Amino acid sequence: MRSLGLGASLFLTTVMMADVSSCACDPAKPETMEARECSLCKEAEKQPADAEIFYLKDNSPRKPNRWLALPRVHGSGGHHLSELPKKLQAKLWRGAIEKAKEHWGEEWGIAYNAYTVRTQCHAHVHIGKLLQGLSPGRYKDVDGPEQIAAPADATGIWIHPVGGKLRVHFGEQITETVLLR
Repeated sequence: MRSLGLGASLFLTTVMMADVSSCACDPAKPETMEARECSLCKEAEKQPADAEIFYLKDNSPRKPNRWLALPRVHGSGGHHLSELPKKLQAKLWRGAIEKAKEHWGEEWGIAYNAYTVRTQCHAHVHIGKLLQGLSPGRYKDVDGPEQIAAPADATGIWIHPVGGKLRVHFGEQITETVLLR
């Protein structure tokens, strides 16, 4: 059995301690948003009130090639994408795909980690270049962003283009690992 490198071990340790399902961020009480896991909530509050979706360059030095797409609105607890209205979910997916194409052409991927492994409570989608040679797992091909369903359970999804369609992989926890760091 091959041992994990130090970086992979640290990542897994961080993820194993992550669970933002009981996040207590409240924009009406700024002191509740001082925790590290609430930093994306703070960023959302900096956006214009009429902005539905916004984008941030991932500020993690371990992810120099990544972007994030985020809804402006806050959710409860773990801020699940499935709580967003379907129209806003589709707008988020569509925007993330456009941003991904802008940076990586047809080699893009987007990923939404399960809330039990996220280190940030505000809902967000990772945008990056899709790694090659990945195992397909369980997936469904859809025609467009309106057909992408945010998982209602505690799992994540990852999405990429295949033959003019969108391939939506589901039933996984940590999905952002399919993207170039």
